[in-house]
Amino acid sequence: MSYFVTGGTGFIGRFLIDRLAKRKGTIYVLVRRSSKNKYQDLLDKTGLSKERLVPIWGDLSKAKLGISAKEMAKLKGEVKHFYHLAAIYDLKADAESQQVANIEGTKNAISAAHAMEAGCFHLASSIAAAGLYKGIFREDMFEEATGLDHAYFRTKHVSEGLVRKECKIPYRIYRPAMVVGDSKTGEMDKIDGPYYFFKLIQKLRYSVPQWCPLIGIEGGQMNIVPVDYVADAMDFLSHKPKLDGRCFHLVDPNSHKVGEVLNIFSKAAHAPRMAMRIDSRMFAFIPPSIMGMVKNLPPVKRITNAVLADYQIPPDGLQFINMPTRFDARDTEKALRGSGIELPQLEDYAHRIWDYWERNLDPDLFKDRSLRGNVEGKVIVITGASSGIGKASALKLAEAGAEVVLVARSMEKLVETQEEISELGGVSYAYTCDVSNLESCDELVATLLKNHGHVDVLVNNAGRSIRRSLELTFDRFHDFERTMQLNYFGAIRLIMGLAPSMLERKAGHIINISSIAVIVGTSPRFSAYAASKAALDAFSRSAAAEFSDRNISFTTINMPLVRTPMIGPTSIYSAVPTLSPEEAADMICEAIVKKPKRIATPLGITMQVLNAVVPKATEIIMNTVFRTFPDSSAAKGEDGQAATEASAEQVALAAVLKGIHV
Repeated sequence: MSYFVTGGTGFIGRFLIDRLAKRKGTIYVLVRRSSKNKYQDLLDKTGLSKERLVPIWGDLSKAKLGISAKEMAKLKGEVKHFYHLAAIYDLKADAESQQVANIEGTKNAISAAHAMEAGCFHLASSIAAAGLYKGIFREDMFEEATGLDHAYFRTKHVSEGLVRKECKIPYRIYRPAMVVGDSKTGEMDKIDGPYYFFKLIQKLRYSVPQWCPLIGIEGGQMNIVPVDYVADAMDFLSHKPKLDGRCFHLVDPNSHKVGEVLNIFSKAAHAPRMAMRIDSRMFAFIPPSIMGMVKNLPPVKRITNAVLADYQIPPDGLQFINMPTRFDARDTEKALRGSGIELPQLEDYAHRIWDYWERNLDPDLFKDRSLRGNVEGKVIVITGASSGIGKASALKLAEAGAEVVLVARSMEKLVETQEEISELGGVSYAYTCDVSNLESCDELVATLLKNHGHVDVLVNNAGRSIRRSLELTFDRFHDFERTMQLNYFGAIRLIMGLAPSMLERKAGHIINISSIAVIVGTSPRFSAYAASKAALDAFSRSAAAEFSDRNISFTTINMPLVRTPMIGPTSIYSAVPTLSPEEAADMICEAIVKKPKRIATPLGITMQVLNAVVPKATEIIMNTVFRTFPDSSAAKGEDGQAATEASAEQVALAAVLKGIHV
């Protein structure tokens, strides 16, 4: 007895071949000549010899599968079971590709089976053949299918109809539900079905504590079965006598709703679960015409597409959240009785599915997250690059292969940085610029575009900080003017100068070094500094909204206190926990690699939430900080006074509020 399998190099096909290999007979597998490597992989994975697993060179899109007359003559009368598994099971595939693979491919497979005089034709159909039928779809139902507008539903329905109408030899049809990985190992070959929601679950796990209950959706039916059950059932049912002309639902008779599935996998991922699920049917009172109009509004479509792209969910995936169909499988259960083949419960193997996805299929695993892969050959401009954060960042980026452009007021210090970069084997350029001077900013922009053609990343790092209470500032309005001139006006002058070339190229990334003070909301003694950074933050949000569709990214880093020359005049900081310039540079490197909207420390985010929820309490906390840490000698104008040693209370409070400007 011999077998012939189309789609044998695919996922379900390989598992079925594993089962067929335990029986006697040769297994012929259809392989395109351009896919010889897939055949070799199949040999390696199954452990079969070339004598037992024989390639038949052909093509699904050609008449009689493109099998040569010589090979067809060899197969004639030899094939007892012909399995047609080759098809497109992908919501992202275009309609034309699905037409060719699912419909034309089935026509060609039927004609090939006729030419071989095969004993029985076995079609791997899909529950998609039922379309969006409302109610229970039995195994003896076919013509009753409705909602076949989508290409995937339509082509699977038509291909099954071809077998029913045109196949002249005995046939059996199998309709698997959404197929996931092996229930024992979790093995899967691609992202499909429930896997589209895994990235969302993963991000929730990173952002929200597991114990925190969420509000989510209920949705329609999501029928899921593991590949090992499908392969076991097909193998057994195809060999059991007296089942010709029957259709078998390889489904979960007790399927879960979308919300239940999300909760099952959230539990497997140790992510928060949806304690309350909203059924979308509650919006059924809204006329379809109005719903359609709202969905097609440009802003709604853009937001929807952005969210789907962020979580790698195909647009068509939303259509299947409210699947209305339940599938009856009593005939299949009766036929499998006594075989020992039972459908495992999703709750019992979901952890294996999740684990395999996270270790092998997570799209982020295939992204180049290395610093070199994201900066090599790119022109990165760093202001304030002669010391501190700017210098540390320049060294890291140059070592990773970036063309670093160093900007500061002092060429002497920039040359020192260049020498260190040269020792690391990096490339750098140095330009003097007083960022607080708008004409100097304009000259820098002109020089950058002339010498480098474009700028890939602008890091607005240059800045000044003034730590002085308001009572000591009443007659020092210039403190606010100078701080705003450098931290705000200078930064946006550079952005506005470089933005036209970035917009023309549709590529650019602007990183603004802000302060934790901006998100904390209150920052005693730093009113001038915090206000200038808050202004830059507000500008960046506005610019990002305008340039969102032009591939220009803005990242704000709400930097905590960093040990740089800028904090030198404040002697109390010698006892305060701070970041090193190298740690701060790592945050800039992270911003370049991941391009987030914002990077902030957990403490900064906690204080931001606290300020939003109980602003008065935050005010009291920060007032306590203000009273605990006095103005520095420099702020008081007491030059030459000895440094004041920090008290135990100051050290303890600084440790609790590590990184907050005190």
